[in-house]
Amino acid sequence: MRRKGMDMEKILIVGGSSGMGLALARRCLEEGAHVIIAGRSEAKLSAARDGLGRPGTLETAVIDISREDEVAALFERIGRLDHIVSTAAAIEGAYRLLPDIELSAAQRVVESKFYGPLLLAKHGAPNLPPSGSLTFVSGIAAYRPAARGSVVAAVNAALEGLVRALAVELAPIRVNAVSPGWVDTPIWEFVAGDKKDETLAAMAERLPAGRVGRPEDIADAIRFLIGNGFTTGETLHVEGGHRLV
Repeated sequence: MRRKGMDMEKILIVGGSSGMGLALARRCLEEGAHVIIAGRSEAKLSAARDGLGRPGTLETAVIDISREDEVAALFERIGRLDHIVSTAAAIEGAYRLLPDIELSAAQRVVESKFYGPLLLAKHGAPNLPPSGSLTFVSGIAAYRPAARGSVVAAVNAALEGLVRALAVELAPIRVNAVSPGWVDTPIWEFVAGDKKDETLAAMAERLPAGRVGRPEDIADAIRFLIGNGFTTGETLHVEGGHRLV
């Protein structure tokens, strides 16, 4: 049975073809929203569309959010929106020790997790009503940095600063971030390679929650921020107690 709560609302989810974004898209569709999932891979978007199976209320859009012309064209095409979410993160090659970091990999992280949200806000905010929202995804690395994670830690922290500033500038449109801990998504293939399962299991033993996160955990948090009209400029931590250990 479809849950009520988002009937007639229109939501753009950048990064909606996999992981946390896909889980959010599924939840919003179940609640009656019209959802646009966007990303760089047409093949992944097509697979997600087939898996979600709601052709009447689901659209896809191929876009590189680091390219301003593409972002501007997207918002011109889709028109009015109620909410914008980005879970996009291009971190391949970024988890390296300092002597091994290639600037191109670091630039991709900045483009996907900082410039992308900046451009989504710049061109998307005019399409939102005063009750609308933007929600971005930072991460635990900003609070528990580790060797090999300097670039991601820095960009997550920068994104949270951007969120606070945009919440002031774009008010009453609400701007927030979710900061996940370790979540079992395909992105871990870039971080841990063939040791993904072993790495996540070791963290699960450390966490007060007794497990690592699931994409649905983060989708729930984003859904809260979308729907709570009195929360703005905040970072919601959904990390199983990671900051405590």
